Amino acid sequence: MSGSERSAEIREHVEQTVGEWDGKLQAVLDLDPEFLDKYADLAAVPDRRGALPEKVRHFIRLAVAANSTHLYLPPVRGHIRRALDAGATPQELMEVLECCATLGIHAMNIGVPILVEVLEEAGVRSGASELTEYQERLKAEFTANRGYWHSFWDEILELAPEFFDAYTEFSSVPWKTGTLEPKVKEFIYIAFDTAATHLYTSGLRLHLQNAVGYGATAEELIEVMEIASTLGIHGLLEAAPILQEESGGRDERA
Repeated sequence: MSGSERSAEIREHVEQTVGEWDGKLQAVLDLDPEFLDKYADLAAVPDRRGALPEKVRHFIRLAVAANSTHLYLPPVRGHIRRALDAGATPQELMEVLECCATLGIHAMNIGVPILVEVLEEAGVRSGASELTEYQERLKAEFTANRGYWHSFWDEILELAPEFFDAYTEFSSVPWKTGTLEPKVKEFIYIAFDTAATHLYTSGLRLHLQNAVGYGATAEELIEVMEIASTLGIHGLLEAAPILQEESGGRDERA
């Protein structure tokens, strides 16, 4: 097989797996076709196993690309398009993006416990205060809307009840009006919590537990993490065209 025939074969393999071809993929193909071929093999594993429906696999890929800790926009349009082709509705895709938008609360999940430690070390705080009637109501509403309560909400509820109230209303919209089944919503949270650009392990454990409670299988959950694991290619896709431009015409032996 000639080099051009091998490149054409790899391109077809990549297009079947990744979707739309672009100049970034072409640059990788030009620089190291075998590496691109092996990436396509890696990215195709969830598709071959098929524990998740095709549209849900694109939901996960969209969540990995469009969440605020990664925000790699080039594949967003392709995954939206392919999810729609696989039967997803615009409402479902909007719900995926709404779930991703809740990620910002992790600043409070991580920051408030550290603040409490600092206050206690400084002698400003000696322990948790008793919840007011308002705070008790917020806790009950969150539990009813989201189906769980976790201790990492306790100090946020105590110290910032108005913010927690607003967050409860904000984050509960997909749970009140959305159409995705609960375990799929949990898949979205798992996708961005386990992604290398976030790695929020407390949330990951919680959402894995929630997903199992909603009937998710080990195969489904592994597939979510497999999809999230491929985001490392995004840096290569951005850098390869630059390498190609900068190295053009240079003697490799120089």
